[in-house]
Amino acid sequence: MIFFSKDKKTAFESKKAAQWIAYGPVIFQVAKALRDLGILEIIEKSGKKGIALEEISEKAKLSQYGVRVLLESALSAELVTINNGKYTNTKTGYFILHDPLTKVNMDFVNDICYKGLFHLEDSVKTGKPAGLRELGNWPTIYEGVAHLPEKLQQSWFNFDHFFSDDAFPIVLPLVYKHNIKNLLDIGGNTGKWAMASVGYNKEVHVSIMDLPGPTKVARQKVDALNLGNRISFVTRNLLEDKTPFPKGFDAIWMSQFLDCFSEDDIVSILKRCYDALNEEGMLFILEPFWDRQKFEVAAFCLQQTSIYFTALANGKSQMYSAATFLPCVEKAGFEVVEETDNIGLSQTLLKCRKRLKGK
Repeated sequence: MIFFSKDKKTAFESKKAAQWIAYGPVIFQVAKALRDLGILEIIEKSGKKGIALEEISEKAKLSQYGVRVLLESALSAELVTINNGKYTNTKTGYFILHDPLTKVNMDFVNDICYKGLFHLEDSVKTGKPAGLRELGNWPTIYEGVAHLPEKLQQSWFNFDHFFSDDAFPIVLPLVYKHNIKNLLDIGGNTGKWAMASVGYNKEVHVSIMDLPGPTKVARQKVDALNLGNRISFVTRNLLEDKTPFPKGFDAIWMSQFLDCFSEDDIVSILKRCYDALNEEGMLFILEPFWDRQKFEVAAFCLQQTSIYFTALANGKSQMYSAATFLPCVEKAGFEVVEETDNIGLSQTLLKCRKRLKGK
């Protein structure tokens, strides 16, 4: 494994890192307040000359006390610097203010995860999403997304789509270089892949299979674009093991879907995919595996996202490593015939076929 095999810090650096962890929630809220209150933007506009506390307070229409405590915290958090009584943003402050990935992650953690993470220990002990009670009364978050307040719903969808949307233009040619006429999109969510597919391939028909909430949203979008003759819908609760999938498909597509399930559930779903596919059919799985990342920070983001699944989503899934995930594919009767890493921000595309009997 490229990352995480050595303890690289000195004892002093490790103790400093421990304090960062201890005060992590404080630093998070300070950074978000500086962003949302416009303080980082005010400092940025001052340029290299910087800006004094009094002027920041006046421009932000906030008390000097409130601005001062935030900025003094931000100094040690390395979001700003101070010279001759004037503040300027650091590179980290710039990314808090402007980086789309950071914004999506911060909004998701704040709006969806923050309160629920208080219940993480209960989730680990019980295997249930104990923190979900902070958002609503549902068995898993997937039944509840459609009922979240608009701001929270937007943060959830922005996060969900951010890590897959940039991969779609890359993988469309990889999938549709094959003669696929009838594709089942499992966990199709709001229909982004299905709509991209019928736009790219003029012959394919896509069936979206998902829970009632997501399929309702997707159907509205499909109807608005008059694509009802190219995209159809199948409503299923995929956690019900005895619920079969419709059959007769050339290909099955799953994008950032199986990470929503436990290993046993993944095997169950894939076995039903096996039965749904034509004999020569192909299974395409797009997943961000943390042990296939080019950069350590990408692996870090995926590993931390796993805790959302534990505390809030369902209590038993995660952003998997390929080392954990690939055996599930084999157990279900498939063989991986092609793997493409480093797609978009973080994705790996697995192309699978039914394993020959006896192999």
